[in-house]
Amino acid sequence: MKTKKFLALVLSVMMALGLLAVGGVATADAPVIGFSVYDMQYEFFQIMERGTKERVEELGYGYLLHDQKSSETEMVNGAINLINQGIAALIISPCKPEALSSIVAAAKEKGIPVIVNDIGGGGADYDAIVISDCFGGGQIAADYAVEVLAGNEGSMKAAIIKCEPEAVYAIRRGEGFKANIVAAGFEVVAEISGHSRSEEGYSIMQDLLTAHPDLVVVFAENDPMAVGAANAAADAGRDDVVIIGFNNDPEAQDAIRAGILAGTIAQFPDAMGNLTVDLAHTLIEGGSLEFDNDELREIFAEVKLITPADVQ
Repeated sequence: MKTKKFLALVLSVMMALGLLAVGGVATADAPVIGFSVYDMQYEFFQIMERGTKERVEELGYGYLLHDQKSSETEMVNGAINLINQGIAALIISPCKPEALSSIVAAAKEKGIPVIVNDIGGGGADYDAIVISDCFGGGQIAADYAVEVLAGNEGSMKAAIIKCEPEAVYAIRRGEGFKANIVAAGFEVVAEISGHSRSEEGYSIMQDLLTAHPDLVVVFAENDPMAVGAANAAADAGRDDVVIIGFNNDPEAQDAIRAGILAGTIAQFPDAMGNLTVDLAHTLIEGGSLEFDNDELREIFAEVKLITPADVQ
């Protein structure tokens, strides 16, 4: 029993000194990059974490992983713990962006750069934030809907099923969609939050079809809501509504194969993970960053339209 306690103490000290890294290999000479991830129960963040870890190891850094488990308290405590272990840079996908300020302040006090991956920056003084080109992705979705409906006569009514208001970058998807769909002559008759949940997407779609039986286009700001909406339309026998999502989740690919979802906009969380590590490496080496949006220190990651031709 004493031996086990002694080994546990040794491991704890090694982690505190940066001699041992969770999910990677570190030595006394290798700087360590820490990644505090939103919630590893979600496939999107599993893929993001895989891309982060792979790039960290390619560049020869040690690696420490912390899972926030969608808890604000866990996010703050865990990230501060990473900072106190002497990491060279912190990458974080925050479950509560508005709670980032204390984390960034603690990192800055120790001269540790902070790269945010997705979700939001909460107004904190981070060094950079990597996000998918959400506005552009929404525009792509709208253009695709117009293409699918080309030659159709009659109604030009569209609706948007939105994420929760706190999801500031996801909201840009709907803004991009609205900009281009309105420019194409369509009317957006409803914008309703489904709080990112499939079951809410389903019930909202039911209500939309009742209130607007001539609805022809629905864009959902994420795939769970899009799939929920697509299932509701299918259950109502409505195969004439073009429904498009955002993420390229496996469930969306299945719905596209089944013919109930017209398409989705793919994000690439593994590439986003790669990019955050490259940015952290640049800052560790004393370099400077270039931004797509200087004011908010944003760097955009590529998105891509996925249609039935891509999932066969």
